[in-house]
Amino acid sequence: MRVAVHYRASEEGARETARLIRGAGGTATLVPGDLSKAEAPEEIVATVIRELGALDVLVNSAAVMERTPFGSVTPEGWDAMFALNLRAPFFLVQAAAQHLTRARGAVVNIADLAAFETWPAYIPHGISKAGVVYMTRALARTLAPAVRVNGIAPGTVLLPEGWSEQDASRLRETTPLKRLGSPADVVGAALYLLEADYVTGETLIVDGGRHVRR
Repeated sequence: MRVAVHYRASEEGARETARLIRGAGGTATLVPGDLSKAEAPEEIVATVIRELGALDVLVNSAAVMERTPFGSVTPEGWDAMFALNLRAPFFLVQAAAQHLTRARGAVVNIADLAAFETWPAYIPHGISKAGVVYMTRALARTLAPAVRVNGIAPGTVLLPEGWSEQDASRLRETTPLKRLGSPADVVGAALYLLEADYVTGETLIVDGGRHVRR
């Protein structure tokens, strides 16, 4: 694939991603944009079409995960989180729909295990990701049969910034598979969903079994 690597502030990381893609024999182009702004989805899709000429696959992965215990949530923080976590992916799909339809393409939305569990310190985040799961089902029905829309709900594949080895050990011990995941586990799920021509509207939980603990 020719990959459009979107970024907002992490230009260095985006350049490294593009370098790895090119090193593997692929083609990559960088697409800056601030998805917290309402006009960004249409601008980003237009840039991709201008640079690459088509859009076959959209992976919605941009999001923020902030610790917001009940009582500390503000309307401003709520709006900022939902603008990026839920509004942006919806409007990216809407902006890309005609191109995806033409290509008989696919969408993969990155949700979160928080959509299926209750995390008291991350309630707005969990609500936004539950919205992504609903959006995945609804868009799968709306865009069928031309475009397939699926999602992935990762568990612990990257530890939050600042977490300790003690935190990691506790997570390993409370995960049925007794280990943490890795970004490669999510990549494998995404590749499966892109190749599974008879799967749409599904959110694949990739969490080592944490959601079946009870």
